[in-house]
Amino acid sequence: MSVASPSVAVVPEPVQQWWARRQFSRGLDVPYAVGTYRAAWAAYPELIRQYHPELNHGIALSQIPLAADVLLCWECAVGHLFAATPTEQRERPGRVRRRSSWCPECTALARPQSVVLGEARALPARPKKAAPPLCTKTPALPTGTAFLSVCAPKPASAAEGKLRRALTERLLFPDDVNAIKVARPFFRHTEVWPDILLPELRIAIEYDTVGRHGLEHVGKREETDRRKDRAVRAAGWEVVRVRMGTLEPLGPFDLSLASLGASGITRLVDRLRDIRGALLVDAYLR
Repeated sequence: MSVASPSVAVVPEPVQQWWARRQFSRGLDVPYAVGTYRAAWAAYPELIRQYHPELNHGIALSQIPLAADVLLCWECAVGHLFAATPTEQRERPGRVRRRSSWCPECTALARPQSVVLGEARALPARPKKAAPPLCTKTPALPTGTAFLSVCAPKPASAAEGKLRRALTERLLFPDDVNAIKVARPFFRHTEVWPDILLPELRIAIEYDTVGRHGLEHVGKREETDRRKDRAVRAAGWEVVRVRMGTLEPLGPFDLSLASLGASGITRLVDRLRDIRGALLVDAYLR
C-alpha cells in the first residue's frame, strides 16, 4: 500500500530574506530590475498606491513577481500598516473593490457587528470632531504638477541654499517652482514643498540635518518625512534625501554625507543618473 507523502506548507518569506535568496539563486545583485513587472501590476492601481519601497527595504513593487511567496508591508489609504503576500492582496474577497476590501483592518471595521437583544446598551453619542478645512490657495492642477505655491515656506537654513547653489553650478533646472500637487491632503494642503525640484526629471531633493538642537528629522518628524515622501512618489515623482551626519537613509535613493562638498554634489548627480539614466540627466549638465 502506497503512503501519500504529507504536503509541506509553503511559508512566505520576509521581503529582505526573499530578496537575498533571489540574489543568491540568480547570481545577481539586482535579480529583478525596476520596472520588470510594472505592466502586470498596472491592473491593480490601488495596490500600487498602498505599496511603498521604504517600508520594504527599498525594493520597488515592479521588482516583485505577482505570484511571489513573499510578505510585503502595505499601507491603506487610512494609514493602517499590514503584511500580506502579493497573491493575498490580489485575491481579497468581493467582486466590487471597496477600499476597505484591500485592508484587513478596514474590512473588520466595515463589517456590521451583531447585537444580542436584551444586552444592547445605549451609549452616549460622541461629538464628532470636525476635520480642519483644506487650504483653498492650492490651484486645481493635475496630480504631479510642479508649480509656484504662495503657501510654501521660505528656505529654513543657509545650508539648504548652499546645496541649491552648488547643484545649480552643475545642472540646469528652473527656480520658479517650489511645490508639487498631490492627490491626498498633506496636513491642510494638497501640495508638498520639497527643498529642490527638478521637474524635467520628476525628482525632488530634500536636505536633512538634525538642526542646531538635534531635533530635526528625528522621531515623529522622521515619520512626517516618510509620509511626505510617500505623497511625492504617489504623485509620480522620486525623492532623494541628502542625509547629513548621523541621519540614516529613509528611501532607496537617499545619500548619507558627512559634509557637503564637491564630492557630495558629484555623488548626488550620480544618484540622479541611477534614477533616470545618464542619457537624460547629462542633457541638463552645464
